[in-house]
Amino acid sequence: MSMTIPTDRLAVLARTADPRTMLRRFLATDAAVTGANGLAYLLASAPLGRFLGVDPGLLVGLGAFLSVYAAGVALLATRERPPTPPVRVVIEANLAWAALSLVALVLWLTPSTAGAVWTLLQAVTVAGFAAVQHLALRAARDRRDAG
Repeated sequence: MSMTIPTDRLAVLARTADPRTMLRRFLATDAAVTGANGLAYLLASAPLGRFLGVDPGLLVGLGAFLSVYAAGVALLATRERPPTPPVRVVIEANLAWAALSLVALVLWLTPSTAGAVWTLLQAVTVAGFAAVQHLALRAARDRRDAG
């Protein structure tokens, strides 16, 4: 089975056919979304906590973590050729975050309806980042191996 179709779809999504540029754009988008989320949690933990039905202290902790994580991903996105091992760490961290979000929703959290929907949406979004980053990393590796 050919990788052409997924790579073509990635190219449309990333607005480039160059796999390294795709990867950098997906990392940058991840960093921007994650950073915005982290800053929102830090700067508006009380009102967001009430709306989402989550302890504001938890949001502050998550906000700090997400802000630092986003800075690291943004730094990786600035590299002309993001190195494979750190990109794999980002992909695996995104997958772990998505899974842990779902587990927390079922086992620990008792959010409002908005909080439950938000948790599901961000888990799907983060898993989506992991998927496109994985495919772009594989396409970049395949191109490097072929060239």
